[in-house]
Amino acid sequence: QVRLVESGGGLVQPGGSLRLSCAASGSIFSIGAMDWYRQAPGKRRELVALITSDFSENYLDSVKGRFTISRDNAKNTVYLQMNSLKPEDTAVYYCHAQVLISRTANYGDYWGQGTQVTVSS
Repeated sequence: QVRLVESGGGLVQPGGSLRLSCAASGSIFSIGAMDWYRQAPGKRRELVALITSDFSENYLDSVKGRFTISRDNAKNTVYLQMNSLKPEDTAVYYCHAQVLISRTANYGDYWGQGTQVTVSS
């Protein structure tokens, strides 16, 4: 019913930039918080950045000042601008959103398929 599709991952050198996008589609009445998680090999998935429906933002300490999350409610899309990338940012990045599919429903949790970000020289 609801699908999240990420794009924008890839290979970048240390110090470089990437912009991730995640577009939600399907039976959407409204979207609450949208966020980005990442999971590196052998590590637990961690919350990188979150943006609420009223545009409040929160960040993982290690990405503060380098990453910026934003959203376009008209397009049901969330972005993650990543600057000054470091090798330790290498991971699969996942988009997540809390979505209402109708006025009477509860929020459901939806995930994208993940996009690989590799920071290496």
